[in-house]
Amino acid sequence: MAGGASRRRGIIAEINVTPLVDIMLVLLIIFMLTAHLIAKQVIEIELPKASTSTALNPTTIAIALQKDGALYLNDKPVTPAELRSQIAAAIAKDPKTQAIISADKSVTHGRFVWVLDVVKSLGVATFAIQIDPASLVPPP
Repeated sequence: MAGGASRRRGIIAEINVTPLVDIMLVLLIIFMLTAHLIAKQVIEIELPKASTSTALNPTTIAIALQKDGALYLNDKPVTPAELRSQIAAAIAKDPKTQAIISADKSVTHGRFVWVLDVVKSLGVATFAIQIDPASLVPPP
């Protein structure tokens, strides 16, 4: 008995890593829960890189398609011909013009692809598709 008691009176020189691991796991869980709030809410396209580039903010245009077929450019209703002319004018002013395309979920695939084709054919190289991440559910 006396021998066992003398061993416990010494200094503990070991590091207990259990609290450290617990803190790291809590931080990991917090990071995983908040990461989706920090992320952008658009699908990004990988852009080409160049060694001689400038950090100018490009012009951004917003294109919206409603379920009734209405077409909007920067929150103003436009016809397909006006869409083409206004995008061409934006490209003439700023060749690095970007587009954000949003469409109602009931818009046909063909109509959406038509808008993508118009945007790309007029010289817009960078575009994003706007989504609502809160309502990401598979179609029936």
